[in-house]
Amino acid sequence: MLAAVAFSFALPAAAAGNNPFPSLVGTWTGSGTAKFDGGKTESLRCKGYYTSQDSKENLGISIRCANASAKVELRANIVDSNGNVSGHWEERTYNQSGSVNGKASNNRLNLAISGGISGSMQVSISGRSHSVTVATSGPSLKGISISMTR
Repeated sequence: MLAAVAFSFALPAAAAGNNPFPSLVGTWTGSGTAKFDGGKTESLRCKGYYTSQDSKENLGISIRCANASAKVELRANIVDSNGNVSGHWEERTYNQSGSVNGKASNNRLNLAISGGISGSMQVSISGRSHSVTVATSGPSLKGISISMTR
């Protein structure tokens, strides 16, 4: 179930002035930790690819994470309407998918995920770095925390 956590998204931006997405465009690398049932943790290496689509209101996000025992490749298509984000996500390695709903502000995303698993995702942006934290109700994977820089 590691698959459903390391999210990839296509995120449109929040309203002008509150739009964190242009600062994400580009390639990012980083590391993180996956937390499993029973308290077990595993280290991850991650790459993030953020691309602009048509305007500042759209952003494509793909985050791939892997370690010796797991690979995660997630994507989503999300639409923003005045700070309200909604859309769909998929994880390609484990064949999971579902919906995304939440809020976008100038340096943060707070999202609820549902479908193959349910949980939450927060993205915090600070200059040339950002963090992604996911908590899930999956049967084995309980969460993931990633930090990426340019």
